[in-house]
Amino acid sequence: MEKFVLDKMDSALLKSIADLNDIPTGAFSLRKNGQPVKVNTTPNINILRKQDKPGIDIYVRADTKGETVHIPVVITESGITDVVYNDFYIGKNADVIINAGCGIHNDGCSDTHHNGIHRFFLDEGAKVLYVERHYGEGDGEGKRVLDPVTEVYLGKNAGLEMQSTQIKGVDSTVRTTKGELGDGASFVVTEKIMTHGHQVAETNFDVNLNGLDSSVHVTSRSIATENSVQRFNSRVYGNNKCFGHVECDAIIKDNGKVISTPEITANCVDANLIHEAAIGKIAGEQIIKLMTLGLTESEAEAEIINGFLK
Repeated sequence: MEKFVLDKMDSALLKSIADLNDIPTGAFSLRKNGQPVKVNTTPNINILRKQDKPGIDIYVRADTKGETVHIPVVITESGITDVVYNDFYIGKNADVIINAGCGIHNDGCSDTHHNGIHRFFLDEGAKVLYVERHYGEGDGEGKRVLDPVTEVYLGKNAGLEMQSTQIKGVDSTVRTTKGELGDGASFVVTEKIMTHGHQVAETNFDVNLNGLDSSVHVTSRSIATENSVQRFNSRVYGNNKCFGHVECDAIIKDNGKVISTPEITANCVDANLIHEAAIGKIAGEQIIKLMTLGLTESEAEAEIINGFLK
């Protein structure tokens, strides 16, 4: 690959999706406008380009501790459709952070799409914190579309925590997350979404608790404003002695709409599955309380929203 230097727009997008001011040290793969532009490996983490399709294979050596893999995507050209397939192979008892995300700047008239298909294969005892941020900006009429797919395959006593955030600028998204859990495996998902205008966001969770004492805990917090629409669909299958908890909390304002559809299926007498959903507007007494402290109504509302999404 040729030497790559971040320009001002690249840097701004990286800051928004990965809190990076520059290309970091350590394991790293940067993709821009549908092409890989920068890759770095470490003695414990190897990154290889796929030969049959766009994407990379990331291999984390067993017992690796304290390392972070950054795999951001930035798109600054209008009209691009980028599909990438990234597979993560996490060795036994490793404990690492994987920081991903996509930032789209679209000033043109054509829609820009990014579809990241990520698969995680965790060996026995492996732990991963997976942080994924999606962000869109630009003054063009073309839409910013993100359709991420995450598949998680957890071995015995493995654990994956997924933190997924979409706060601004994405016109359309379908977020699909699937999980297959072995004995003692744990899958924790925290999702935060805010939509406005005519934006549409759909979330689909599909998790199979196959292993003895496996568990999943999903928390979705979302805010739908103006004329935006959100759908939250969750399906959890308890196929063994296991625990599953899905929680959907949403705030609506203006003409925003949120649809939450739970489905929990116990295929074992010892499966313990729970679903909770709460959708409503900001309580008037909350706004009044903050206004008594000197905030305007709009400032009080913004403070409540920021606190809700923390």
